[in-house]
Amino acid sequence: MRSPPRLATTDGRFRFVPPSGLPVPLDVLLFVLFGALLHAGWNAMVKAGTDKSLDAAMIALGAAVIAWPFLPFMPLPDARAVPFLLASALLQFGYFHLVAAAYTAGDIGLVYPLMRGGAPLLVAAASSMIVGETLTRGATLGILAISAGIFTLAFEGRSSGRRALTLALINAVFIAAYTFVDGLGARLSGNAIAYTLWMAQLPPVLLLGWAMFRRGAPPVIGHIRRNAWRGLVGGAGSIGSYGIALWAMTRAPVATVAALRETSILFAIVISVTVLKERISPFRIAAGCLIALGALMLKLVDA
Repeated sequence: MRSPPRLATTDGRFRFVPPSGLPVPLDVLLFVLFGALLHAGWNAMVKAGTDKSLDAAMIALGAAVIAWPFLPFMPLPDARAVPFLLASALLQFGYFHLVAAAYTAGDIGLVYPLMRGGAPLLVAAASSMIVGETLTRGATLGILAISAGIFTLAFEGRSSGRRALTLALINAVFIAAYTFVDGLGARLSGNAIAYTLWMAQLPPVLLLGWAMFRRGAPPVIGHIRRNAWRGLVGGAGSIGSYGIALWAMTRAPVATVAALRETSILFAIVISVTVLKERISPFRIAAGCLIALGALMLKLVDA
């Protein structure tokens, strides 16, 4: 039986405690799966674009634009969170560049599972080493499953996908890094949603500023005008996916929601075959399933 949501006090402050227990309500399950599809979808938009670097920057811009109407109602982040906002912006600057480079070098069916699955693997390992947390048996099995999936993809892409594999794994490090940074920053800010919306404003400034420095303003502005819809749709998918996850975590156990989001790996494989017409192989299918299963194990061990 599920416990209802409640308010608890900590040092005189109220905080929301999400409900615990299973099963996940059907509406929450469907919305989280839709959010996972949105995440895989905006990555597919970058892969399908003619200028992946600018398209990635435009999706970051689209997410910032969609956040604008909500900012007047959001508190400013606590001053202690500002260094984390800046660090996150720099890490996401690298992240979006690596997304574009990886999708230039390889298929989304090869790259996406490595980026999406490699990050929680690194977070789990780093938490054990840095924070001193002891890995449970389930977490250990999850790490082994993800590692097996990564090695399977490495074998599948050993001849033609080495650059894509390398870029994807490097980007997994960036994802893990900004996951730690944003986790700490959101706690210090006092409002995780406000932190997320304000944080979304900085990466497009760096990405588009860099693009204009390298290419000049006219080509960049021209690309934005011709493909504005791509940025808005992709940005909506990016920030919408995260917003759905935040909402779902108020209705279901956090670990369960986080685990369900990892189905985006399977959505990416389906999109790669049905929409992008990428080749499929038994290695890629097996690897995607192993990585998704491992991510589920990592996230569900404390559910």
